Formats: sequence, C-alpha cells, structure tokens
Amino acid sequence: MQNRSPTSPNNAPDRSFLGHPLGLKYLTAMEGFERFSYFGMQALLVLYMTGRLFRPGVIDHVIGFTGFRTGMEAVFGPLTLQALALQIFGLYSGLVYLLPLLGGYVGDQLLGRRRTVIAGLVVMSIGHLLMAFEQTFLFALFTLLTGSALLKGNVAAQVSGLYAEGDSRSDEGFSIFLLSSNIGAVVSPLVCGTLGELYGWHYGFGVAAVVVLIGLGVYLAAGRSLPDAPLRRVSRTVIPLERGDGARIALMIALAMAASLFWVAQSQIWSAYPVWVRDRVDRHIFGLDMPVTWFQSVDSLGTIVFGPVVIWLWAQQQARGSAPADLTKIFWGALGFAGAEFLLSLGELSAGGGKVAVAWALSFHILSAIGWLYIAPSIIALVARLAPRSVKATGISAYYFSVFVGATISGSLGKFYGVIPNWQFWALHAGFAAACGVAVLVLMNPMNRVMARITAKAPA
Repeated sequence: MQNRSPTSPNNAPDRSFLGHPLGLKYLTAMEGFERFSYFGMQALLVLYMTGRLFRPGVIDHVIGFTGFRTGMEAVFGPLTLQALALQIFGLYSGLVYLLPLLGGYVGDQLLGRRRTVIAGLVVMSIGHLLMAFEQTFLFALFTLLTGSALLKGNVAAQVSGLYAEGDSRSDEGFSIFLLSSNIGAVVSPLVCGTLGELYGWHYGFGVAAVVVLIGLGVYLAAGRSLPDAPLRRVSRTVIPLERGDGARIALMIALAMAASLFWVAQSQIWSAYPVWVRDRVDRHIFGLDMPVTWFQSVDSLGTIVFGPVVIWLWAQQQARGSAPADLTKIFWGALGFAGAEFLLSLGELSAGGGKVAVAWALSFHILSAIGWLYIAPSIIALVARLAPRSVKATGISAYYFSVFVGATISGSLGKFYGVIPNWQFWALHAGFAAACGVAVLVLMNPMNRVMARITAKAPA
C-alpha cells in the first residue's frame, strides 16, 4: 500500500493539520495516550518500591527478586533498599531509551515501522496489567521495556518522515508532537498518582493499561496518513551509506555524548526528587497535603504553559530570518536547566534544618520546563535530520543511548542521596547540566558546516 508523501503531486507541502501533515495529528494524539501510561508508571514507580514493595514480608513474594538483587549489587556494589530502588529506576528509565535501538532495527528491516509500533503498544498494555500483581513485578518491567523498545524510535522516525528533507517545519512539528506527550504527562500523575498514593498502587497501574489501549485505537485509525518506509530485509550486504554520511554519524555520536550530561540531571526528577519532595518539602497547601506525584504534573504543566510561547517565538524568529540554530537552543536550555537544579540547592540552604518551602520546588519546575523545551525538541529534530536515510529509525533510536547513559549514571548517583548534604546533591546535578551546555559550544562550528551541506542538497 502506498502511503501519502509529505508533498502533493504539485510539490505543495501537506498542511492539513495546523499547517502540518495530517499524520502528525494521529501521531500526536497516540503519543499523548502512550505517554499518559508511561508517566503514570514513572510517577509511581520509586514511591511504590520505597513505600510498599521493598518492605519486609512483601518483597519476599516477588518472583526472582533475590537473584535480581544479587546481580544488581554485583554490578553497582552494595545497595541499601532505597539506593536499590533508585538504581532500579535509573536502569529501567535508561533501558527505556536504549532498547529502542533494537526496535528501530525491527522497524527498518523486519516488520516495518507501522507494524512494529502496533506490536509495541500491545506489549506495553500487557506490562501495565502485570504491574497489578506484586509477584510479577520483574516480569512487568521486562514487558514494559520490550513494548517501549518497539515503539520509540519508530514513532519518531514516522514524524520525521512526514516532512521532506530540509523542510523547516520539522522543528515545530516535533515541538507539537512532544507537547502532546506532556499533556499526557500532566494528567497522568494526577490520575494514576492520586489513585496509587491514596487508594492503592495497583489502581494507578491499571488505569495506565487502559489508556495505552486507547492510544492503540487512535494509531490504527490513522490509516494511510502515516509514512512507512520501504522494508529493508536483513541480508549479508551492508546498507550503503551516501557520501558525507560518515560526518553525519560522527556528529550524531558527539551530540549524544553531550546530551547524556543533560539526561543525568533530568532523570533525577523522577528518581531521587520524589523522595526529596516526600521527605523534605512542606507540601501543606490550602489546608491539604499535596500528593508527591502532583509535583510531576506541575513539571509537565510547565512545558504546556510555556510550550506555545516557545513555538510562537521560534515561528516569529523564523519569519524574520533570525531563528537560532538548534545547538544554540540546546546551549541555552542546558544553562536554564542547570539554574533550575541550583534552585533546589538554594532551597535546602534556606531551610536549614526545617522543611523546604514549596515555592522553591515550584520555581524549579518552571525554569526546568523552559530549559527542557529548548533542549528536547531541538535534539530530536537535529538527530532526525542528521540520521542517514537508509537507517533513519535505527539512527534516531541510537540517539536514545545518551538517555540510557544519563539515566543509569543518575541512578548510581542516587546512592549519595541522604549521604551527602542535599544542597550538594542538587548542585552536583546542576553541574552536569551546565557541562552539557559547554559541550554543545564545542560542536557548533562543525555542526553548522554539515547542516549547511544537508540544506544545500535538499530538494527545492
């Protein structure tokens, strides 16, 4: 079946959805539902492990846990139960982004991107259902990782495939796509988190399973509006690269290394940060104790509030011909995120031995959201343009290796939470984000030269 191309026969770009191709509507909606399920799981996972699963008399019933803990400590050293929970979360959230490299390979060479995405959504729904039973906790994590592996790189590649190479709308398209994921991320902790914290952990996990199935229905409804690159069967012949692809791949690797520094800092928002909010922040607001998971909603709400402003600003700059380069956006985003982490340090220092005022946490979420908006869409759009056409899904998935590295390091740093002073813990993470900004400065000149060649080769 032939799918609709990014342009019509008269070479006019498809502007059926907010000035973008029609397929973006379905991919954006599906991503929102899938992210609801993912962030619902993520908001609850550390709190569930530290508050319920790792208690004596409960953890003994988890199938295979003794051997699993032995293996974890063989790699990461002796771990307290809290440190083990943070390391499990770091490894899980890292593998969510590493394993899509295999999923991209499946989409490029075995099943095709569309079938691979469908399989990923089905497997993820099974994983969320398994989370309803404490005994199958490890099996649930494995299943969720498998579903995510099939899904991630192939969806991003389909978004990229909606646009012709050199189409300046792709940055804005990825921003719309990621904005939808943040809508799911706002609603999910409010729904799944409230059910999990106040009524029972498994209610929260169960809702996530239902919502990911809704996402599957939306994706199936997209029909022919989604691109699906011709399947490349596995063979003994290496897929040929075009002239200049070596430089593109080298820059992708360098960008991934720089991005990993940012992801060290960012990953802690879902790992040690909920524990810090639970134990250190005064959450009593308007006569109520604000659930910890609601802070995750505040984090994502910031991207929704400021996202349209950032998109509008980029569109205005594009119209005037003064739009900053992708690496410039990433640089300022990294510095903004470093400033946000530093606010947590200042909050700890201002509190002394008492509770940290909630204003520090809320200020952190505002500044970190703006930083994220400048970093995440720009990195993904830049990697999508750099990836060689023949292995685009695999190339985009390979970028997620940087998230794996960052999240795994972040999980390992979790063992220092509660050991060193909290202000030092957060200042350390601010340093990682700032280092990302310094690294992209080094990449600016070679990246600009390569991107100029790509633009020059793009069809008029």
